[in-house]
Amino acid sequence: MEGISGLLEAVRKKVPLVHQITNYVTVNDCANATICAGGSPVMTDEIGDAPAMTGFASALVLNIGTANARVVDTMIACGKAANDAGAIVVLDPVGVGATEFRTSAVDLILKKVEVGVIKGNAGEISIMAGEAGKVRGVDSAGGSGATAAEALAKMTGTVVGMSGPVDYVSDGNKTYILSNGHETMGRISGTGCMLSSVTGCYVGTKGASVDAVAAAISAFGIAGEIAGRDAGGPGTFKPLLFDALYNMDGKAADRMRKIKPCTTSM
Repeated sequence: MEGISGLLEAVRKKVPLVHQITNYVTVNDCANATICAGGSPVMTDEIGDAPAMTGFASALVLNIGTANARVVDTMIACGKAANDAGAIVVLDPVGVGATEFRTSAVDLILKKVEVGVIKGNAGEISIMAGEAGKVRGVDSAGGSGATAAEALAKMTGTVVGMSGPVDYVSDGNKTYILSNGHETMGRISGTGCMLSSVTGCYVGTKGASVDAVAAAISAFGIAGEIAGRDAGGPGTFKPLLFDALYNMDGKAADRMRKIKPCTTSM
């Protein structure tokens, strides 16, 4: 498995442009996370502007957290532009399974766009894989971890990242268990959205590989651990999270990383 340090250095050297059509609740946090991780964000969702902007990008992040019919149309147009330009598409299926609209939107994006990475939480990934899972609003519970991630990767031909107290990454052949992070990450809104932004930086630099997605998730989790050392609560945690991403030392991150290969029963 490739270390964080080499990938982090590559991201900082390239400064990949990551176009994001994302959750308006967390759009500013996503832009800041992108910058702190080493990338450059652009956040337009106007269909007359966004596909052209995607043509300049290294990665496109599609987050359906607050999507509407107009935005889904823009997502598909930008996804096609990303495919034409060779940019990696990251899909964050926020709340899929909670409503018919969200589920249909995800199905339509996967039908119309070649997606490289799907990054979701346990309930979202499990539901998409056809396994047990529960989504309430945009939060989730349930699912069977590595098995669901591997199953969805095989179904879709993507790299799948499943976030939670324990994270899983799979391309259908190789699967990792990741154990970095801090409990306060679940006490502020937007950490899942920010993780998709950081993932966009890494895959926009190195392509949609299981190692690149695993490095992005590990780096974000390590930043959470560092922020949690001095945070007095959620209000002080978020700026410390940005600081930890920005100041991350790749070699120190490699030492802190908690990752191991996983063999599922599939």
